[in-house]
Amino acid sequence: MNFLTAKSLPRRTVLRGLGATMALPFLEAMLPVFSLRARAIGKPVHRFQTFYVPNGMAMPYWTPKGEGSAFELSPILEPLAPYRNQMIVLSGLKSNWNYIHAGASGSFLTGTTRGGRTEVEIIADVSMDQLLARHFASETQVASLELAMDAPANAGACTGNLSCVYTHTLSWRSPTQPLPMEYNPRAVFERLFGDSGSMERQAREARMRQHKSILDSVTEKLTDLRRQLGPQDQAKVGEYTDAIRDVERRIQRAEEQRDVELPEVLEEPVGVPPVFEDHLALMLDLQLLAFQSDLTRVISFMIGKEQSARPYPQIGVPEAHHPLSHHNEVPELIAHMSKINRYHCQLFSQYLAKLRATPDGDGSLLDHMTILYGGGLSNSTRHSGDNLPLMVVGGGAGRLKGGRHLTYTDKPTMANLLVTLMDKLDVPIDHIGGSTGKLPLDTLSGI
Repeated sequence: MNFLTAKSLPRRTVLRGLGATMALPFLEAMLPVFSLRARAIGKPVHRFQTFYVPNGMAMPYWTPKGEGSAFELSPILEPLAPYRNQMIVLSGLKSNWNYIHAGASGSFLTGTTRGGRTEVEIIADVSMDQLLARHFASETQVASLELAMDAPANAGACTGNLSCVYTHTLSWRSPTQPLPMEYNPRAVFERLFGDSGSMERQAREARMRQHKSILDSVTEKLTDLRRQLGPQDQAKVGEYTDAIRDVERRIQRAEEQRDVELPEVLEEPVGVPPVFEDHLALMLDLQLLAFQSDLTRVISFMIGKEQSARPYPQIGVPEAHHPLSHHNEVPELIAHMSKINRYHCQLFSQYLAKLRATPDGDGSLLDHMTILYGGGLSNSTRHSGDNLPLMVVGGGAGRLKGGRHLTYTDKPTMANLLVTLMDKLDVPIDHIGGSTGKLPLDTLSGI
């Protein structure tokens, strides 16, 4: 790009092809041409993600020893050692609505103090992610993504004779409108990169029938774009398009498996890999691409629904997760359950590694994200909503001070944390659900 004559590339440049719309990652060419200091003074895009883990936690293996910056990572948290300086582990917070598994996920992002009382009464509050989605709706193509590893259940009773929506989603557009979580990678991919108009939809269906890649449909425009870019931007676009092609190829491979006869326990709808780790890797890579291209700034993700019965024989835990979580305080069973909790952290760590390795302005995606990790139950055998297993991970676009374990003795509610995180994301609110104020993250006494 000629420095003296060229114009900067618009931040939201997209390439359109046959039933496809491909956004671009942040490029040097998108900086204002005559602002050499733009990189230094520009305000980074701040993104929010929830990473929800179900069925409580083996708390003796979760809680770190020590407080403030002088804490020791617990056995469950050890896989996150490379990200210690961007972690805030929180102890002492309680759930706002503690009703077995329904309240765990039902209040996690809503802070609601009560839900429905019957299978057909569905009520909570607007969730934090949807408040953020409203704020960012005009700035991104997709206001928010709601994703999970389990098929949604929008009818029937799942826990305590309450509607299954409480255990299958975190996101609520209104107090009476829960949002389903998408678990099919193909559906997520097409939502991110497929056009939605009727004519575009027909073109997309034709492209898919012909097994043509989204990238193939924008090849000519990609070639033209690369001519306008410097070497660093060309390399970045190459890495980004390689990642898209890899995800698309893996989804296609999963779809081809529909013609392969699988054991009944492994049968999944088209597009969903039968192996948990393959499915998870696809879902997380799709989230990475969504953030990298600024298609969305808000994602809520459930690695498992409440009452998930998924076994983990690959790590030596063949028992179903939910029954195992009701350990009745048997030390051996708690230790066994901790293997699942640690494995979730290990998988989360692999995702953080990709976020850290993805450049974003002056830093990485991880530097410019706030990630809320944890669940809505602590001691699962008692369905306890006290002392929830929670941590905030990421650089928070400079708004978070990591490397600390904060312990609260006055039992503040999780809704107070949600209010504070909204403030950190520059979307201040007076309250959410049953909040009573902000949770101090920066000025906790004695830290």
